[in-house]
Formats: sequence, structure tokens, C-alpha cells
Amino acid sequence: MSLERRVLAAMAAVLASGCAAAAAWAADAPPVSPQAFQPSPVSFWSLVQVLFALALVLGAVALSAWLLRRFAGSQRLGGGSMRVVGGVAVGPKERVVLVEVGDVWLVVGVAPGQVNALHTMPKQHDNAAVDSPAGEQKNFALWLKQAMQGRKPNT
Repeated sequence: MSLERRVLAAMAAVLASGCAAAAAWAADAPPVSPQAFQPSPVSFWSLVQVLFALALVLGAVALSAWLLRRFAGSQRLGGGSMRVVGGVAVGPKERVVLVEVGDVWLVVGVAPGQVNALHTMPKQHDNAAVDSPAGEQKNFALWLKQAMQGRKPNT
């Protein structure tokens, strides 16, 4: 059973037990005659109680979403033979994704309605192929700094 299904099953169990407790509480309450019913004004503490319950439910939803993201780990596809190594957006709906299939890395272009293989390379055992070299980042940072100061960059 996947982690998402276990979390959803746990949330459903908590919701069901809460509904059962509310039904038992309502069954124990004495019946109220329609003539004796007097609407009472809403008190400050009942409003605080409702807001606290709402915050508790929203917090549980946020915690569940965070746990799903945190413990989902890497994006394993299929039976574990495929994995998404990385990706970058190159447009509003287009991405270039690096997918590991066995001992091969595939560079794939993904756009709405189509997926194209761009390049194939052997699996890299270090992250040098994934991460951009630090030298290029320093050169760009230096160029940007000089351009912002109005000087012509040395290329």
C-alpha cells in the first residue's frame, strides 16, 4: 500500500470515528420539544471554539500534504526501474527532464501533448552532470556585477 493511500485511510478513519462520536453524543441528548426551543445568541466562546476547530482541521490537511511531500522521496516510476533525476522549465508549459532508466540517462523534452527524447547518455555516478559547474556560476555572477555597474565585462 502506498504512502498516499495509507495517509488517506488514516484520515478517513479519524473522520469516521469523529462522526461516530458525534452520533453517540446526539443520541444521549434529551429530546427537545419545538415549543421549548429558544434560539440563543451566539456567544464569543462558541465562536472561538468553531474557529479553533476550523484551524485544527486546516492544520491537519496542511500537515498531511507536507508529510506526503516529505516522505514521497524521489519520483520512482513503475517498478523502481525508472527515476526522474532532475528537470528544468524552458517555457510556460515546456520542460526538459533527465530520466534514469537502468544504467542510461535520457534527456526528454516534455510539452503539452508530446514527449520527445532529446539525448541519451550513460548514467553518471557523481552529480557533476546534473549540477552546473561552479566556475560558470562565478563567471556569470562577475559578468552581471560588472554589467550592473556599467562596465564592459571581460569575456
